[in-house]
Amino acid sequence: MSDTTTVTGASAVNEADGTQTGGCSCSRRAFLQIAIATGVTLSAARADEPSPESSALPQAGDRLVFAEGDRSGSEIKPDDILLGVQQVMAWPLDPATRVVRSGSRLNEILLVRLEPDSLDDNTRPYAADGIVAYSAICKHAQCPVTGWNKEKQTLHCFCHASEYDPRKAAAVVFGPAPRPLPILPLKIVDGALTVAAPFRGKVGNRSV
Repeated sequence: MSDTTTVTGASAVNEADGTQTGGCSCSRRAFLQIAIATGVTLSAARADEPSPESSALPQAGDRLVFAEGDRSGSEIKPDDILLGVQQVMAWPLDPATRVVRSGSRLNEILLVRLEPDSLDDNTRPYAADGIVAYSAICKHAQCPVTGWNKEKQTLHCFCHASEYDPRKAAAVVFGPAPRPLPILPLKIVDGALTVAAPFRGKVGNRSV
C-alpha cells in the first residue's frame, strides 16, 4: 500500500503504519488551494488600489471634469458654471492619459462663478472668466465643503459650520476653520476649464 496521509484536525495520520505526523492542519492539495485563493484575493486588492497617477495632486494642464451627477467624468466648460449659484464639484483629469485624479479625496475641487469685479486682488489673478477653484477639503476637520449660502455668497462646511468667502481667496468668515481653502489657478484652453498651476497652499494635512 502506498503511503498516504489523512488529515485529522491538527495532526496527520500515516495510513501505512498508523503513526502521526503532527503540525500539519491540511493536506497538500488543500494548502495549494488556500495559497491560490489568497494570491487571487491579494491580486484583486492590489487592482482596487488607486494608481499613483490617479492620486497625484492637480497639475498644470489638467482639465476639470464633473465629480458627480449624470455628467460625472465629462469635461467642464465655462458655461457649465452658472453665476452666483452653488459650487460644482470636480476632479482633475490628465488630458494625455485620460486618467481622472480621483484616487485621493484630497484632489476634489469646488468651482464657483462670481462677478469678476467682486474678486479681490488676491483672487482675481487665479480666476478664469470669474470662475474660481478651491480645494473642497475643509481646513478644520477635512470634511467636504459642499454647502452654499446664497444670500452671503459664501462656501459652507456642514460638519462644523465653517464658512469661506470665495471672493477673498476663500478667507474664513465664520467657524473653527484655521486657514483659507487653497486656491487652484485656472485658465481656459480650447474652451475647457484647465489647471494653470498647482494648488497654492496646503491641501488638508498634505503639503503641496
